Amino acid sequence: MNRSGHVTRVDPAAGISGGEVAIEYGELSRDLARRFGVRFGEEPAHIVAATQGRALTLVPEFAGGGQAEVSISVDGEPISLGKSVSFLAGKKLAGDLHPVTNPTFDPADGALFVTRSGSRGEHVPVTLFRIALDGTVTEFSGDITNPTSIAFDCSGRMFVTSRFDGAVYRVTHEKDVVVFAGDLGIATGLAFNREGDMFVGDRSGTIFRVNEIGEAQPWAEMEPSVSAYHLAFGPNDALFVTGPTVSSFDAIMRFDEVGQVSEFYRGLGRPQGLAFDREGNLYVAASLRGRRGIVRISPDGLSAEIVVAGMNLVGLAFSATGEMVVATNDAVYSLPLGIEGLLP
Repeated sequence: MNRSGHVTRVDPAAGISGGEVAIEYGELSRDLARRFGVRFGEEPAHIVAATQGRALTLVPEFAGGGQAEVSISVDGEPISLGKSVSFLAGKKLAGDLHPVTNPTFDPADGALFVTRSGSRGEHVPVTLFRIALDGTVTEFSGDITNPTSIAFDCSGRMFVTSRFDGAVYRVTHEKDVVVFAGDLGIATGLAFNREGDMFVGDRSGTIFRVNEIGEAQPWAEMEPSVSAYHLAFGPNDALFVTGPTVSSFDAIMRFDEVGQVSEFYRGLGRPQGLAFDREGNLYVAASLRGRRGIVRISPDGLSAEIVVAGMNLVGLAFSATGEMVVATNDAVYSLPLGIEGLLP
């Protein structure tokens, strides 16, 4: 039997500052329900809505992230006793950025690359940043206007799309930047299949297939996006694509190896960056049933749940050590969830 005020569940059990989570607890009396609060560790949380047994709260700011015990207090005094429920808060790695899709890990050394993309046509001094394993953030390049998606091919070369000039650039470790392919419309999403073929999403409605010398051919068509196309290959080498529209009930589309399309999952608000784990689960930055976060969808596409709470999320990536990095429209956060990403 649940004791009054005893926290029994936090949903989801991980998130970043500003994310919305549901707190379930033993039912409070009407009097206590008018005077109670929620704390994550020592940090008070803003309550969005509450009943006598459940509250929606926003994750407070945590300086270094990590585990926090969730408790109920009345008039500022804790009343939860016994076994507590913990919450994993993301650690902020860097801010003052502007990613618009997934950050990307360098397979060679594990460093994380992320963009400061800026408004369309905006020229900023530095547009690509590198975050080393020790957390050091360095300015990497400013030669690409509106960099959008970053991906590494099977040989470890880095490529970046620009939605400004419709090109894909190859970027070397020496920071040299050269055009690899052009005339790709509003080039956004970028991914490689197992054979090493490049696929680029033009958010105007075309997915291009690009060969090893940069020659591009239209490969598939889909509905234009108001934001970007986001691409990821699944464990069966099918291409999965999100492209937010004005609808609040968008779908993730699945393209087979010859470009035939089918609907994988429908019911997301503004789905953006996506990635797979080794079990075949798909993770996507989106809203599900009115709440924003990282949504996990089962391999068969039949069930979905939010596993990380966060507002303004645009993408995610998995490190080789099981770390999930999530990107908002101005920062990146780390959550050690122990999830192994799908190998390229």
